[in-house]
Amino acid sequence: MVQQYQGPVRVYKYPFELVMAAYERRFPTCPMIPIMHSSDIILEEVSPDSSTRKLQRRCQLHFDVPYLLKKVMGVEYLLFIQQNILDRRNRTLRIDAWNESFAGRVTIKELCVYSVHPENPNWTCFEQSASLDMKSFFGFESTVEKIAMKQYSADIAKGREIIEHYIKELKNEGITHVERWVDPSFNGAVAEATVTATTTTTTSTTTEANGSAAMDTVKETPITVPKEKEPLSRKKSDDPTLRKHLPLEREHSVLKDIESDPHMKLDSDYIEKCLGHLTPFQESNLVMLKNWMAESHQGKVPSDEMLIRFLKARDFNQEKAREMLCESLVWRKKYAVDKILQNYQIPKIVKEYLPGAWHYSDKNGRPVYVLRLGQIDIKGFIKSIGQEGVMKLVLHICEQGLQLTEEATRKLGKPVRSWTCLLDLEGLNMRHLWRPGIKTLLHIIEVVEANYPETMGRCLVTRAPRVFPILWTLVSTFINENTRAKFIFVGPQGEGISDYIDQKYIPDFLGGQCSVHIAEGGLVPKSFYMTEEEYEREKAEWAGESIFYDSMYHSVSLIKNQPVHEVVIDVEDVKSVLCWDFDVIKQDVTFAVFRCPLRSVKAAVAGVPSGSKSRSASIETEEVVSPTGPHSPLPLLQNLQLEPAVAVMPKDWVPGKDYHVIEQPIKCCDGESVQGSYVTSLPGSYVLQWKRAGGTSGDYFDFGSAKSKVMYYCELISSVDYKGSMSSLQCAQSAGTGTDGGVQP
Repeated sequence: MVQQYQGPVRVYKYPFELVMAAYERRFPTCPMIPIMHSSDIILEEVSPDSSTRKLQRRCQLHFDVPYLLKKVMGVEYLLFIQQNILDRRNRTLRIDAWNESFAGRVTIKELCVYSVHPENPNWTCFEQSASLDMKSFFGFESTVEKIAMKQYSADIAKGREIIEHYIKELKNEGITHVERWVDPSFNGAVAEATVTATTTTTTSTTTEANGSAAMDTVKETPITVPKEKEPLSRKKSDDPTLRKHLPLEREHSVLKDIESDPHMKLDSDYIEKCLGHLTPFQESNLVMLKNWMAESHQGKVPSDEMLIRFLKARDFNQEKAREMLCESLVWRKKYAVDKILQNYQIPKIVKEYLPGAWHYSDKNGRPVYVLRLGQIDIKGFIKSIGQEGVMKLVLHICEQGLQLTEEATRKLGKPVRSWTCLLDLEGLNMRHLWRPGIKTLLHIIEVVEANYPETMGRCLVTRAPRVFPILWTLVSTFINENTRAKFIFVGPQGEGISDYIDQKYIPDFLGGQCSVHIAEGGLVPKSFYMTEEEYEREKAEWAGESIFYDSMYHSVSLIKNQPVHEVVIDVEDVKSVLCWDFDVIKQDVTFAVFRCPLRSVKAAVAGVPSGSKSRSASIETEEVVSPTGPHSPLPLLQNLQLEPAVAVMPKDWVPGKDYHVIEQPIKCCDGESVQGSYVTSLPGSYVLQWKRAGGTSGDYFDFGSAKSKVMYYCELISSVDYKGSMSSLQCAQSAGTGTDGGVQP
């Protein structure tokens, strides 16, 4: 398996020429790089005007491996070739390195680039990427791979330290400025070079001093609870290394467009300041995931904070984090979660009877949400606003929490990615174990775990009554192990809270001095209740989750042995409108629509001999149903039942004779969402086909199973119900591509 590394941009606050002078001091040997034994120049080419210099070195490297493996290898040093191309005109240095030893067994490649900072000509950027392809190594492939990755990680951590060391050494020798290259053929070069040198020296010194101060201080607005219809405001930092990376407003979507700014790349200073300390390979996973999201979503990517949360939830496993994130993005888009802060109207019952609110922050700067769970009338809330209403309330609180953490990050100048929940259980009793309430709670836990991972820093539980162990036993198994570890049980009267929250912010009902402006809770008056008919309808939508899932969305996997999934829809009513909506959750697929003679597919399948594995012997026509009711519940995408792929069209059918192509096959990339429609002009059996595309090149992840996954929904609108609104039936691909397939005649 190929191991890849893609590092963030590292910024040196020194001119390019000074950094190059420091870089050259690493050769032929460097005491700070003990792995390097020696290096010899084997090729050197310089252009006539000295603007370009090409240099090749053969490097001998020490390697620390087990004694037995070293004997098998039979060499004392490993040989690597390093090729440097210095372009003084454009102020860039490209470094390519590859292994010469054991090149037939393992391939190691590295690319490093030094260049001028796009916003400050007196700063230098450094980018680094590498790959390791282990083919065979005397049966020690796994061991060698681990050793190589460990050693490379250590070298990455030292890279910046080494450059800084030699720059300091140059300064001690009185070298604080290196002249830029000047084209000899340019008239007046000497005079201009003198002016440039003077300006550069002054600017460099001033920038270095001011730049350091800018890195240490980020002026931001104080933390406030976000209002429902106010977008999160943002101030720009004076530091160009941070300005583009501050958390963006969330008023429209978690996906932001970065295509307009080709220089928007993650840099190490920003990561350390706004995202927290990461190991080199955690940084690499973040960079590669962001690059993949930008490519698959046409330049639109979630915030860096969101990427980090999903990576952390999956132990920085790129494939698992990517799949979890894509499913969450589909869920957010389907149910307009991005607009919940703007569109959600807080019900009157919530304002008057919910004993919960955001309340200052803890000692780590995390926003604190205080909830007196024991004072909540669970049954009254569900009978008043329904399970969907409770879910939307929870999502609204979660979205508020995300905004508050962003504000806290800007205010404190350090990463704040989670919040604290102070849970007061006084008053908890058996009525809180009401079955519909427990079911709603479990569903909320699943949704929050799947779509808001790593957002709760800790949960302080106080005044837990005797009934609590029963409730904890019911719900704890549905909570992620990492999340369970964040539950902290403090004293029965709130003792120990001061270890996490300043005394001046501890609520008065827990013995503190700070008043909390929240409702008292208590029983909800029945005047708020829904009518029996409304409640039963809402309960049916939620209690029978299979009704919603089975009628709306289907999820299917396309694998090597069954790469095709086909859905047959019989149409007898001419001018009916066939609509489809699907999301590619994993790996690329192709999509097409065909028309066959009415019921011909069933007849062909019925003639297949018993035991045939090519397709199912009993194919039912896909029943397409629209969701009923003015509201659709918010399902958990991960709970969609994964169905087996079924191919129904015989392989020996001839196009134009046995079937006709209605929609030409189109390739749908991983992460895309596609909607389309077709106005039927002839009766027949219409076949919607999804087919696994061939292996994609350039993927950042290694998908061993080569499995594609699609979530789809079909709907057939009869000509009687169809009112002719063509604009609502336009076929388009999402992600801002603007591709418009139109409605077929």
